Amino acid sequence: MDLGIAGKWALVCAASKGLGKGCATALVREGVNVVITARGAEALEATAAELRKLNAAVQVRAVAGDITSEAGRSVALAAAPQVDILVNNAGGPPPGDFRDWRRENWLAAVEANMITPIELIRLTVDAMAERGFGRVVNITSSAVKAPIDFLGLSNGARSGLTGFVAGTARQARLASRNVTINNLLPGSFDTDRLRSGFSAVSAKSGQPLEAVMEARRKMIPAARFGTPDEFGAYCAWLCSQQASFVTGQNLLTDGGQYPGTY
Repeated sequence: MDLGIAGKWALVCAASKGLGKGCATALVREGVNVVITARGAEALEATAAELRKLNAAVQVRAVAGDITSEAGRSVALAAAPQVDILVNNAGGPPPGDFRDWRRENWLAAVEANMITPIELIRLTVDAMAERGFGRVVNITSSAVKAPIDFLGLSNGARSGLTGFVAGTARQARLASRNVTINNLLPGSFDTDRLRSGFSAVSAKSGQPLEAVMEARRKMIPAARFGTPDEFGAYCAWLCSQQASFVTGQNLLTDGGQYPGTY
């Protein structure tokens, strides 16, 4: 299927690895020019080199920096002639017990996982509306639908973003101008972040790493972890011309793990 987005420009945040990289990869394969961001310059440049090999017809620009800072956002946005597609992504806050968190922990979580995507949306969507095309995809978490007790910082910050999107996506001045805003809610995907979480559980519990991973696999009806490439393919479809009637949605990608009807 031709997604109808070749030649567009995308800003993909936290794209040096994991789900962000999966999204950038899928968009490049569709002929989209991309600006990719991440804090680590070395890993980011390596990813940029991989993406350029995938499609010589597109431009790939790598901008190292902290997207959660105003300076980082300014540099990333300046690297693209325009932003037709925005993929918001940032590493989630650490797990733990809410009794141990202080005000600064909450502010850091909200800054990274709520304020930063909102700021990027604010800085891009009106220009999208003027051009008559825009796609915003926020990578959040399946914990928005089914909160996880030890991920309280993430539950709170990402739920705040979810509430914001629910109202903003439905503004007529955006939706009627072919600008969509949706949230992708990943479950367990085979990424460095997932493995680091398993390693922490293994170290704390004394269980072998593989046993911890196998216990999680058994909770997933698909009986496996997702891959960044398939997550990226879903993201690319949400950015397509064909997805123009989908907005304000929270879309789970979790292999059937969420048990609810709604």
